[in-house]
Amino acid sequence: MGIFPLAEPVYRHPSPRLMAASHSAMAPALQPGPRPRTMACLAAPAMPTASIDTSSIGERPRPHSLRELFWAFTWLALQGFGGVLAVVQRELVDRRRWMTNEEFMEDWAAAQILPGPNVVNLSIMVGDRHFGARGALVAVVGMLLLPMLLVVAVAAVYAVFATHPMVVGALRGMGAVAAGLVAGVGCRLAASLGRHPLGPLPCGLIVVTTFAAMSVLRLPLAWVLPVVGGAACALTWRKLPA
Repeated sequence: MGIFPLAEPVYRHPSPRLMAASHSAMAPALQPGPRPRTMACLAAPAMPTASIDTSSIGERPRPHSLRELFWAFTWLALQGFGGVLAVVQRELVDRRRWMTNEEFMEDWAAAQILPGPNVVNLSIMVGDRHFGARGALVAVVGMLLLPMLLVVAVAAVYAVFATHPMVVGALRGMGAVAAGLVAGVGCRLAASLGRHPLGPLPCGLIVVTTFAAMSVLRLPLAWVLPVVGGAACALTWRKLPA
Protein backbone atom coordinates (compact mmCIF):
# COMPACT_ATOMS: atom_id res chain seq x y z
CA MET A 1 0.00 0.00 0.00
CA GLY A 2 1.60 3.12 -1.15
CA ILE A 3 1.69 6.43 0.68
CA PHE A 4 0.48 9.35 -1.31
CA PRO A 5 1.49 12.83 -0.27
CA LEU A 6 -1.32 15.21 0.68
CA ALA A 7 -2.05 17.77 -1.89
CA GLU A 8 -1.45 21.28 -0.73
CA PRO A 9 -4.43 23.63 -1.11
CA VAL A 10 -4.15 26.02 -3.91
CA TYR A 11 -5.24 29.62 -3.16
CA ARG A 12 -6.33 31.59 -6.08
CA HIS A 13 -6.60 35.33 -5.96
CA PRO A 14 -10.00 36.61 -7.03
CA SER A 15 -10.19 38.57 -10.13
CA PRO A 16 -10.14 42.36 -9.92
CA ARG A 17 -13.66 42.51 -11.38
CA LEU A 18 -15.06 40.26 -8.59
CA MET A 19 -13.34 42.30 -5.85
CA ALA A 20 -14.77 45.54 -7.18
CA ALA A 21 -18.29 44.08 -7.31
CA SER A 22 -18.15 42.78 -3.73
CA HIS A 23 -16.75 46.06 -2.42
CA SER A 24 -19.53 48.06 -4.09
CA ALA A 25 -22.16 45.72 -2.56
CA MET A 26 -20.77 46.08 0.98
CA ALA A 27 -20.19 49.85 0.82
CA PRO A 28 -23.72 50.95 1.93
CA ALA A 29 -23.55 48.71 4.99
CA LEU A 30 -20.19 50.13 6.01
CA GLN A 31 -21.23 53.77 5.71
CA PRO A 32 -22.02 55.42 9.08
CA GLY A 33 -25.72 56.08 9.53
CA PRO A 34 -27.62 58.17 12.07
CA ARG A 35 -26.94 57.22 15.68
CA PRO A 36 -29.87 55.74 17.59
CA ARG A 37 -31.56 58.10 20.07
CA THR A 38 -31.09 56.41 23.39
CA MET A 39 -32.53 57.56 26.72
CA ALA A 40 -29.19 59.09 27.62
CA CYS A 41 -29.27 61.17 24.47
CA LEU A 42 -32.83 62.28 25.17
CA ALA A 43 -32.03 63.14 28.77
CA ALA A 44 -28.94 65.20 27.96
CA PRO A 45 -29.73 68.81 27.06
CA ALA A 46 -28.71 69.95 23.63
CA MET A 47 -27.27 73.20 24.89
CA PRO A 48 -26.98 74.91 28.27
CA THR A 49 -29.91 77.08 29.29
CA ALA A 50 -29.68 80.36 31.09
CA SER A 51 -30.64 80.29 34.77
CA ILE A 52 -33.68 82.37 35.77
CA ASP A 53 -33.85 84.06 39.15
CA THR A 54 -37.34 83.44 40.53
CA SER A 55 -36.67 84.55 44.06
CA SER A 56 -38.50 87.82 43.58
CA ILE A 57 -41.42 86.49 41.54
CA GLY A 58 -44.64 86.36 43.50
CA GLU A 59 -42.97 87.41 46.75
CA ARG A 60 -45.51 88.87 49.17
CA PRO A 61 -44.74 91.70 51.60
CA ARG A 62 -43.86 90.50 55.07
CA PRO A 63 -42.05 91.78 58.16
CA HIS A 64 -38.33 91.48 57.60
CA SER A 65 -37.31 91.45 61.26
CA LEU A 66 -38.68 91.07 64.76
CA ARG A 67 -38.07 94.76 65.32
CA GLU A 68 -40.32 95.68 62.42
CA LEU A 69 -42.99 93.32 63.74
CA PHE A 70 -42.77 94.84 67.22
CA TRP A 71 -43.11 98.45 66.09
CA ALA A 72 -45.87 97.58 63.62
CA PHE A 73 -48.09 96.18 66.36
CA THR A 74 -47.08 98.95 68.77
CA TRP A 75 -48.16 101.61 66.28
CA LEU A 76 -51.30 99.62 65.56
CA ALA A 77 -52.24 99.48 69.24
CA LEU A 78 -51.54 103.18 69.82
CA GLN A 79 -54.08 104.06 67.11
CA GLY A 80 -56.88 101.91 68.50
CA PHE A 81 -58.89 104.61 70.27
CA GLY A 82 -62.47 103.41 70.70
CA GLY A 83 -62.16 100.47 68.31
CA VAL A 84 -59.23 98.55 66.91
CA LEU A 85 -60.88 96.58 64.10
CA ALA A 86 -60.66 99.37 61.53
CA VAL A 87 -57.07 100.15 62.49
CA VAL A 88 -55.99 96.50 62.25
CA GLN A 89 -57.58 96.11 58.83
CA ARG A 90 -56.01 99.30 57.52
CA GLU A 91 -52.53 98.58 58.87
CA LEU A 92 -52.22 94.87 58.04
CA VAL A 93 -54.21 94.73 54.79
CA ASP A 94 -54.19 98.15 53.13
CA ARG A 95 -50.93 99.69 54.30
CA ARG A 96 -48.47 96.86 54.94
CA ARG A 97 -50.21 94.21 52.78
CA TRP A 98 -49.15 91.39 55.07
CA MET A 99 -52.61 89.86 54.61
CA THR A 100 -55.39 89.85 52.06
CA ASN A 101 -58.98 90.70 52.91
CA GLU A 102 -59.91 87.02 52.78
CA GLU A 103 -57.06 86.04 55.10
CA PHE A 104 -57.96 88.86 57.46
CA MET A 105 -61.57 87.72 57.66
CA GLU A 106 -60.57 84.12 58.38
CA ASP A 107 -57.99 85.07 61.03
CA TRP A 108 -60.31 87.62 62.63
CA ALA A 109 -63.09 85.03 62.83
CA ALA A 110 -60.72 82.61 64.56
CA ALA A 111 -59.54 85.39 66.90
CA GLN A 112 -63.17 86.13 67.82
CA ILE A 113 -63.88 82.52 68.70
CA LEU A 114 -60.74 81.96 70.78
CA PRO A 115 -60.74 83.17 74.40
CA GLY A 116 -59.04 86.45 75.14
CA PRO A 117 -58.97 89.83 73.35
CA ASN A 118 -59.44 89.31 69.64
CA VAL A 119 -56.69 91.71 68.61
CA VAL A 120 -54.21 89.97 70.90
CA ASN A 121 -55.16 86.61 69.41
CA LEU A 122 -54.69 88.05 65.93
CA SER A 123 -51.25 89.41 66.81
CA ILE A 124 -50.22 85.96 68.06
CA MET A 125 -51.35 84.35 64.79
CA VAL A 126 -49.60 86.92 62.59
CA GLY A 127 -46.35 86.81 64.59
CA ASP A 128 -46.30 83.02 64.64
CA ARG A 129 -46.95 82.86 60.91
CA HIS A 130 -43.80 84.83 60.08
CA PHE A 131 -41.33 84.09 62.88
CA GLY A 132 -42.75 81.20 64.89
CA ALA A 133 -43.00 81.36 68.68
CA ARG A 134 -40.58 84.31 68.86
CA GLY A 135 -42.73 86.29 66.48
CA ALA A 136 -45.87 85.53 68.48
CA LEU A 137 -44.21 86.73 71.69
CA VAL A 138 -42.79 89.88 70.07
CA ALA A 139 -46.13 90.77 68.47
CA VAL A 140 -47.97 90.43 71.80
CA VAL A 141 -45.37 92.52 73.62
CA GLY A 142 -45.58 95.20 70.93
CA MET A 143 -49.35 95.15 71.17
CA LEU A 144 -49.47 95.53 74.98
CA LEU A 145 -46.31 97.19 76.34
CA LEU A 146 -46.52 100.85 75.35
CA PRO A 147 -50.36 100.97 75.35
CA MET A 148 -50.33 99.59 78.89
CA LEU A 149 -47.95 102.32 80.04
CA LEU A 150 -50.06 104.92 78.27
CA VAL A 151 -53.28 103.61 79.83
CA VAL A 152 -51.75 103.72 83.32
CA ALA A 153 -50.69 107.34 82.79
CA VAL A 154 -54.07 108.35 81.30
CA ALA A 155 -55.95 106.57 84.09
CA ALA A 156 -54.12 108.65 86.69
CA VAL A 157 -55.11 111.85 84.85
CA TYR A 158 -58.67 110.64 84.18
CA ALA A 159 -59.28 110.03 87.87
CA VAL A 160 -58.86 113.78 88.40
CA PHE A 161 -60.91 115.04 85.43
CA ALA A 162 -63.48 112.24 85.03
CA THR A 163 -66.45 114.47 85.86
CA HIS A 164 -65.39 117.39 83.68
CA PRO A 165 -67.99 118.06 80.94
CA MET A 166 -65.35 118.35 78.23
CA VAL A 167 -63.84 114.95 79.11
CA VAL A 168 -67.27 113.29 79.18
CA GLY A 169 -68.18 114.78 75.81
CA ALA A 170 -64.87 113.73 74.28
CA LEU A 171 -65.33 110.12 75.35
CA ARG A 172 -68.87 110.01 73.97
CA GLY A 173 -67.68 111.46 70.69
CA MET A 174 -64.97 108.81 70.45
CA GLY A 175 -67.62 106.14 70.94
CA ALA A 176 -69.59 107.45 67.94
CA VAL A 177 -66.44 107.54 65.83
CA ALA A 178 -65.61 103.97 66.83
CA ALA A 179 -69.07 102.78 65.78
CA GLY A 180 -68.64 104.45 62.40
CA LEU A 181 -65.20 102.88 61.93
CA VAL A 182 -66.51 99.39 62.68
CA ALA A 183 -69.46 99.86 60.30
CA GLY A 184 -67.13 101.08 57.53
CA VAL A 185 -64.77 98.13 57.93
CA GLY A 186 -67.74 95.75 57.91
CA CYS A 187 -68.90 97.15 54.59
CA ARG A 188 -65.42 96.81 53.11
CA LEU A 189 -65.02 93.24 54.29
CA ALA A 190 -68.48 92.30 53.02
CA ALA A 191 -67.24 92.84 49.46
CA SER A 192 -64.95 89.81 49.80
CA LEU A 193 -67.91 87.53 50.60
CA GLY A 194 -68.63 87.34 46.87
CA ARG A 195 -65.63 84.99 46.54
CA HIS A 196 -66.70 82.82 49.47
CA PRO A 197 -67.38 79.12 48.68
CA LEU A 198 -70.99 79.47 49.89
CA GLY A 199 -71.76 82.35 47.56
CA PRO A 200 -73.15 85.84 48.27
CA LEU A 201 -76.74 84.86 49.17
CA PRO A 202 -75.97 82.23 51.86
CA CYS A 203 -73.28 84.48 53.31
CA GLY A 204 -75.76 87.34 53.44
CA LEU A 205 -78.27 85.17 55.28
CA ILE A 206 -75.61 84.20 57.83
CA VAL A 207 -74.72 87.87 58.34
CA VAL A 208 -78.37 88.85 58.86
CA THR A 209 -78.93 85.93 61.25
CA THR A 210 -75.90 86.85 63.33
CA PHE A 211 -76.89 90.53 63.44
CA ALA A 212 -80.46 89.69 64.46
CA ALA A 213 -79.29 87.27 67.17
CA MET A 214 -76.86 89.80 68.65
CA SER A 215 -78.71 93.12 68.21
CA VAL A 216 -82.43 92.26 68.13
CA LEU A 217 -82.71 89.14 70.27
CA ARG A 218 -79.66 90.08 72.37
CA LEU A 219 -78.53 86.50 72.67
CA PRO A 220 -75.23 85.83 74.43
CA LEU A 221 -72.18 85.52 72.25
CA ALA A 222 -71.47 82.11 73.78
CA TRP A 223 -74.68 80.87 72.13
CA VAL A 224 -74.41 82.65 68.81
CA LEU A 225 -70.88 81.52 67.98
CA PRO A 226 -71.41 77.75 68.42
CA VAL A 227 -74.80 77.69 66.68
CA VAL A 228 -74.45 80.14 63.80
CA GLY A 229 -70.68 79.78 63.48
CA GLY A 230 -70.83 76.00 63.63
CA ALA A 231 -73.54 75.88 60.95
CA ALA A 232 -71.54 78.21 58.71
CA CYS A 233 -68.38 76.10 59.15
CA ALA A 234 -70.26 72.89 58.35
CA LEU A 235 -71.85 74.34 55.21
CA THR A 236 -68.53 75.75 54.00
CA TRP A 237 -66.76 72.45 54.62
CA ARG A 238 -69.31 70.64 52.45
CA LYS A 239 -68.76 73.12 49.62
CA LEU A 240 -64.99 72.83 49.62
CA PRO A 241 -63.50 70.48 47.00
CA ALA A 242 -62.27 67.16 48.31
